[in-house]
Amino acid sequence: MDLEAIEAFCLALPGASVVVQWGDDHVYKVGGKMFAVAGGRALGISFKASDMAFELLPEQGIARPAPYLARARWLQLVDAQALEPDDLLAYLRQAHAIVAGRLPKKQRIALGLAV
Repeated sequence: MDLEAIEAFCLALPGASVVVQWGDDHVYKVGGKMFAVAGGRALGISFKASDMAFELLPEQGIARPAPYLARARWLQLVDAQALEPDDLLAYLRQAHAIVAGRLPKKQRIALGLAV
C-alpha cells in the first residue's frame, strides 16, 4: 500500500488526525495519542500492536519491535509490503481501537467514539 492509501484509511477512522513530525513522518493520532506512523526516511510503517500481534508478527518475520517504542508494544513492518493490504488495514484499525480505548471517557465522547 502506498502512503496516500494508508493516510486515507487512517483519517477515515473516528477522531483520527495526522501530523507530519520528525522531518517527514506522517503520525496518525486519536485524541492526541499516536496509533500509527508511516512514511519518513525509510518509508516504513509502525503501529501500536495487541499483545498477540506483538508476539506473532516478529516470529513470522513480518515485523520487528519498533525502535524507541517497543516497550509500548509497537511494531515496525520489515517491508512496506510485508502484509496484504487488508491485513495491514486490520492492524491499523486495531491500533486505533487500542489507543482510543485508553482515552478518558469524556474525550472518547467528544471525539464521537463509542463508549
